Amino acid sequence: MNKQLTLDHADAALEFNKNEAKVDWHDETLWFVRTKRDRAVAQIPEWEQLREAASQIKNYGLSNMHDLLIQFEENAIRNGIKIHWAADGDEHNAIILDIIKQAGANRMVKSKSMLTEECHLNQFLTDKRIEVIDSDLGERIVQMRGEPPSHIVLPAIHLTKAEVGETFHEHLGTDKGATDPQYLTEAARQHLRETFLTRKVALTGVNFAIAETGGFVVCTNEGNADMGVHLADVHIAAMGFEKIIPRAEHLSVFLRLLARSATGQPITTFSSHFHRPRPGQEMHIVIVDNGRSRQLGRPDFRNSLKCIRCAACLNTCPVYRRSGGFSYHSAVAGPIGSILAPNLDMKQNADLPFASTLCGSCSNVCPVKIDIHDQLYKWRQVLMKEGYGPGSKTVAMKAMATVLESPRLYRMAGKVGRGVLRFAPITVENGLNPWYTQREMPEPPAESFHDWYVNHKKA
Repeated sequence: MNKQLTLDHADAALEFNKNEAKVDWHDETLWFVRTKRDRAVAQIPEWEQLREAASQIKNYGLSNMHDLLIQFEENAIRNGIKIHWAADGDEHNAIILDIIKQAGANRMVKSKSMLTEECHLNQFLTDKRIEVIDSDLGERIVQMRGEPPSHIVLPAIHLTKAEVGETFHEHLGTDKGATDPQYLTEAARQHLRETFLTRKVALTGVNFAIAETGGFVVCTNEGNADMGVHLADVHIAAMGFEKIIPRAEHLSVFLRLLARSATGQPITTFSSHFHRPRPGQEMHIVIVDNGRSRQLGRPDFRNSLKCIRCAACLNTCPVYRRSGGFSYHSAVAGPIGSILAPNLDMKQNADLPFASTLCGSCSNVCPVKIDIHDQLYKWRQVLMKEGYGPGSKTVAMKAMATVLESPRLYRMAGKVGRGVLRFAPITVENGLNPWYTQREMPEPPAESFHDWYVNHKKA
């Protein structure tokens, strides 16, 4: 796993593709989720109007972020919630550690939060001798395996039932070879029940934060967020500032879009609204920037902050489905991760915008109408101009430009290429040609289209 994270996308995808049967299963499973989404969408005649409404609400939020954040803070404080501001992941982690220590705790239960993955909170707290238990079933599975989630909504989608069974046998003592989902789920339920009952501190993410009320909403299918925070003395909610929406009435738009886009459900099983701590409880909200202000200031890329983390773009993406989440070496994988990650570190994530066919399917299914495939293309331009693209690609593109500018050179190159493919195929059919590693080279045509056209024109 750690080895994969050090590879660029192409090399990590090559590793993933060594197990062809598993790749096919991964591809088909995610496409099944995509088709569920399509069936759910087809039942809503006003779907496109909902998408447009959500997009415009988010546009308003991005354009008025300063005022909305101040309004949210004032209302939350009035409700008895403590607000913390974090400039980056390090500050976010330090704030949460301080809250845990002030509560006199050394253990915490955590529901799903991609922000904490982005900030590497689990490892940070573990290094500080704070035990963290992820209560989302998929997150708990990958946590026991020492892996990050490979998907925003389905963290363990890269694992088969047999692999999950083996993990549970090793960590929970289930029967060796057991793969029955009901049996394994019950084992996880019993394991987590003790965790819920004994943790004084619980952390959740935030799906939507409402400026008008100072409250926030957490959406889950397992009820683990509710179980954790209702039994804990301290509730910490971690959110990127882009989670802000102006008014409570806007929730109806997003809640109709989120679950249908993510899993094809009409609505998430639990949409929990938090407005104030219960008597005797502390409630903290940590609002994080971590590069979001910089992204907000990029006109070509600010729309990426509309994302509601539904993962519809992952489920539809042909590259993600056949390369796996770990090939993206980023907390958020897939097309949306490929336009968010370069903002955090251009050099480290320069390969990700190229992990796309630019087919546009991601933009077509996005419930808030992010122009994902356009941003992927624009990031490629930015990265090449900034010098983060591979030198070989720069040289190749300059050579190609020279050839394409000259009809004479173009025809000559085509003639040479056809001859090489016909008489010396070994020069291109070898391991040095990345295209050939996954495909067969085409049969060379007898003549170019230009030659064919000239000959037929004469005839």
